[in-house]
Amino acid sequence: MTTASLAQPTTTVAARATDLSKIYGQGETQVIALDRVSVDFRQAEFTAIMGPSGSGKSTLMHCVAGLDTFSSGSVRIGDTELGSLKDRQLTRLRRDKIGFIFQAFNLLPTLTALENITLPMDIAGRKPDQGWLDTVIGMVGLSDRLRHRPAQLSGGQQQRVAVARALASKPDIVFGDEPTGNLDSRSGAEVLGFLRNSVRELGQTVVMVTHDPVAAAYADRVVFLADGRIVDEVYRPTAEAVLDRMKQFDAKGRTS
Repeated sequence: MTTASLAQPTTTVAARATDLSKIYGQGETQVIALDRVSVDFRQAEFTAIMGPSGSGKSTLMHCVAGLDTFSSGSVRIGDTELGSLKDRQLTRLRRDKIGFIFQAFNLLPTLTALENITLPMDIAGRKPDQGWLDTVIGMVGLSDRLRHRPAQLSGGQQQRVAVARALASKPDIVFGDEPTGNLDSRSGAEVLGFLRNSVRELGQTVVMVTHDPVAAAYADRVVFLADGRIVDEVYRPTAEAVLDRMKQFDAKGRTS
């Protein structure tokens, strides 16, 4: 493992995968997407997951977030073991303890920005913490756009709504799947800045899958996957260090 700056911090674990495997198919058609992966995601830390196409990075995030099943091993969100939960319990855990930010925004076009932000809590029958909600909305700069519907917002503003929605319920952990993939560089930088600030100022835990070294440089650490295994991690990454590491994967792929 590579440590770019400080030793790894000692903080409480928000999510943990232990010997996690995900296998598709059988026999000659079998594909091992995850191969006994063990990794911790600590509270108040921003982690980026990177790797070549097909390395298992999205599969890892989906399994840890409870969006996909796994073949063997263990996943815990806080003290809760996901493998022991029934479907309804898993749905409740995702709703109450996990926030999601997707590349496609996933906003409802008939609702205002504010209604989209509070939608998960409305479905759960819970009132938002108004002070926290105001803090989140102020952080992402949406105070003057709350009555606008998605069609009246730019792509960057729509993703800000998605970020605010993920943070509004005070989740234990937020997962982002290529959250800036559909944005221009300026809008992407704004969204990544909001995610980083949510970690530093609000104590949020964020795990993001990305292919972009510049995006990864906003994180506190980068975890690298290849062939379904964790092969390296870098603390306090720079875009240059991440790009160099990714080039090593490309070189290995060309020579193997």
